[in-house]
Amino acid sequence: MPSPTEITVSQLSRLVGTPSAPVIIDVRIDEDFALDPDLIPSAFRYPHHDIAALVPELDGKRVVVYCQKGKKISQGVMAILRNHRVNAEGLEGGHFGWRDAGEMLIPAAKIPEPGPEGGTVWVTRHRPKIDRMACPWLIRRFIDPHAHFLFVAPAEVLGVAEKFNATPFDIEDVFWSHRGENCSFDTMLDEFGLESKPLKQLATIVRGADTNRHRLAPESAGLLAASLGLSRMYRDDLEQIDAGMLLYDAFYRWARDATSETHDWPQPESRG
Repeated sequence: MPSPTEITVSQLSRLVGTPSAPVIIDVRIDEDFALDPDLIPSAFRYPHHDIAALVPELDGKRVVVYCQKGKKISQGVMAILRNHRVNAEGLEGGHFGWRDAGEMLIPAAKIPEPGPEGGTVWVTRHRPKIDRMACPWLIRRFIDPHAHFLFVAPAEVLGVAEKFNATPFDIEDVFWSHRGENCSFDTMLDEFGLESKPLKQLATIVRGADTNRHRLAPESAGLLAASLGLSRMYRDDLEQIDAGMLLYDAFYRWARDATSETHDWPQPESRG
């Protein structure tokens, strides 16, 4: 049984990837991290001995901290944060507990370095529709909640990437893009090691909508319709991305929790 100030692996796993996910902080020492350089999705590293410096940023947020085994370092960090009235919990079993349960882990080396404002910086073509909506959702929910997205003219993507140290995606001849019949969303799932049934199902829907192959999933046509509707509703690409987060949140929760549920009207008559 976890203590009242701990969260279990299964409890945290249900929150990861959703709007209700806590701020997750990896406080492993460098030596422990070097032996296992993967991160829990959306987590970031921070030195345990300087954790009090994060208090202003964490005010009013739910926080989960973890070290290698969930013992002295994460317990101490959690206690310091709670002493500052931060709603902090330790992860039961720490990194080892999460890893040994077979939960998803992100190779830290695949995550771009943060920009001057603290989050990773990504750049792509303006006027997003499908893939350029799905990828920002994936990044913000599973990789970097503070990621910044730059939408520019197609001809300027690579130049902006170079001048502003941004990572280009969903354009030709870059790493984070289409590969064969797969979309940029598929590439990100593969490279970040995000192996889960709901994300794979969502990827199929995205691929069908983005490449006009609606036979891949019946939901692809609906995603295309909703995405095109959003593109007509918003002239500002960032406002459109913010609105699209809810759309992809809904598709993800359906893929995770509701694929077996149906709805019909009128309701079948009950038989006595």
